[in-house]
Amino acid sequence: MKRYYTKACNFYFGKQSKDLVDKKRSIPLHQIKEISFDHVEIITRQSKKKISIDQIKYLPKSLKKKINADIQRIKIKKKSFSNLNFKKIPNIMGVLNLTPDSFSDGGKFNTKNKGKIHAINLYNKGANLVDVGGESTRPGSKSINEKHEWNRVNKILRVIINKIPISLDTRKSEIMRKGIKLGVKLINDVSGLSYDPKTLGVLKKYKIPFIIQHSVGTPENMQKNPKYKNELLDIYDFFDEKIKLIRSKGIKHNNIILDPGIGFGKNLKHNMSLIRGISIFHSLGFPILVGNSRKRFIKDISKENDSNTRIGGTMASSIYLMMQGIQILRVHDVNEVMQGIKVFKEIINN
Repeated sequence: MKRYYTKACNFYFGKQSKDLVDKKRSIPLHQIKEISFDHVEIITRQSKKKISIDQIKYLPKSLKKKINADIQRIKIKKKSFSNLNFKKIPNIMGVLNLTPDSFSDGGKFNTKNKGKIHAINLYNKGANLVDVGGESTRPGSKSINEKHEWNRVNKILRVIINKIPISLDTRKSEIMRKGIKLGVKLINDVSGLSYDPKTLGVLKKYKIPFIIQHSVGTPENMQKNPKYKNELLDIYDFFDEKIKLIRSKGIKHNNIILDPGIGFGKNLKHNMSLIRGISIFHSLGFPILVGNSRKRFIKDISKENDSNTRIGGTMASSIYLMMQGIQILRVHDVNEVMQGIKVFKEIINN
């Protein structure tokens, strides 16, 4: 049976969006008037067709029912959680890597004092929460043992957990459990809940919000010739199946975030396709997070203009993602990204 996917497109932002929503000429994303759309792309594995929202009523009955159900999920208001405010777009997740070998900032903040100062600085500059990780998951990295990972994050968590909201970046259920008991607000598992079979039990027991990220294989082998039939639709189906799995395990809450995993088992073509088509994931009904910061795709595109920080490429992709309604950006350079967003919004709103 042919499967149809609904991708919101032709977005408006700021004052123009508010005017169109008030005139009922566009549909607000999650009831936020400041961002809306007036077209959808109807996609199958064999075709795609872009139509205006006014044309939906002319579709065949079964297809119209499917598209309207998807739009309802896109329209529905999102409840805030984990210090993330879904009445605005975007939220910012700051990155604190407590590792010697992370791809862009390994070794910079992996002492107690440096980590504490950097975490507080990220929060003060505008991050809604700070994502703390003690194991590198860059391409080619190897897993470290649980004790080693916990020793890295424990010393920092204890000095910042009561000062700022924290997300814990880990694939291991015991690290999750210990972090939750200390007071972390969100679990970020880059393996898509597949690395540790005990993870779902921990998430169910503590009812904590969490991120499902798509990745292929392990960090050690994920970039060895990754292949998809259709990366956009394959990853959509991955999320659909994961949601069914967690529901079957008794996790009923909706405090779930989806992350397509830029750079995790994807080449440049895959990453660009995901970023261009990112709004398709809105029809799954959950907030979307994208980790575009300093990623390899920036180097692949910019070539001789590449730099160690890649702020230019991060900022360009961040603005595009914001214009597609992405609710959370996971970034290293919080101050610079916040600055860019504020300037862009001022320009477009006047």
